[in-house]
Amino acid sequence: MEPSRIAVAGASGLIGGALARSLTADGHEVVRLVRRTPRAADEVRWDPEGGRVDAAGLAGCDAVVNLAGAGVGNRRWTDAYKQRIRASRVDGTAALARAVASLDEKDRPRVFVNGSAIGYYGETGDRVVDESAPAGTGFLPELCVEWEAATAPAQEAGVRTVFTRTGLVVSRKGGAWGRLFPLFQAGLGGRMGDGRQYWSFVALHDEVAAIRHLIDTDGLSGPFNITAPNPLTNGEITGAMGRVLHRPTLFTVPAPVLRTVLGEMAGDVLGSARVLPTRLLESGFRFAFPDIEGAIRAAL
Repeated sequence: MEPSRIAVAGASGLIGGALARSLTADGHEVVRLVRRTPRAADEVRWDPEGGRVDAAGLAGCDAVVNLAGAGVGNRRWTDAYKQRIRASRVDGTAALARAVASLDEKDRPRVFVNGSAIGYYGETGDRVVDESAPAGTGFLPELCVEWEAATAPAQEAGVRTVFTRTGLVVSRKGGAWGRLFPLFQAGLGGRMGDGRQYWSFVALHDEVAAIRHLIDTDGLSGPFNITAPNPLTNGEITGAMGRVLHRPTLFTVPAPVLRTVLGEMAGDVLGSARVLPTRLLESGFRFAFPDIEGAIRAAL
């Protein structure tokens, strides 16, 4: 891909930061959306909860990538925090989509990549699902449906729009795995609940590579699951963590304890999502770390 100008919302987060570094290293110009007053030429002001974006700063960008949003796993899901999660994703996405649509046709990006999550499918048990499956029920599935629907202005303006339904990202630097690594390295890791729930994971390297593939490949639009092709149970992943880190995995966190500590969010930890990246594989993408041990070693 020739050097291009790409706007990234959420560039301070785990995935957005890794994407921005990857793009910059390859000679692309990254425009960062920031909530404060811009301090550099490569920054654009936006207020996701307030629904405001400096649209002029997006003019001439080849792509806009939205990975912003309050962390789902950062704290207990009170009603107030659930509203914050929703506003940061749905309202922020709607603001960006309107800004993209407001630009003159010659200044619009050719692609709008909007973050989403495999939470879209809800509880799937042992059932394998891909992008053809319907949305589940509950807070996260309903949030994902609204989140993706908020891109409508960009789609109606003719901008190719992609939804990245991301799984659990394997990284020491953040997300769920950022909390797991210290526990396992200290020999305190173990199964959560009965360990039979499926966790659909993806190495951070493959997450970034997949987003870049979706940016670069014309004709790709709609939902794409970004998960390794071999989802495993929590128990299997616990075993892999122990093997790679050479640590015991004797502990088990009972489901009632997780529900007491995490509240409603425990359903996401104990829930099973056996998700396959069917459309991503069909588009020609190949994973560098398709297995869990490789993903863990890459994170180390």
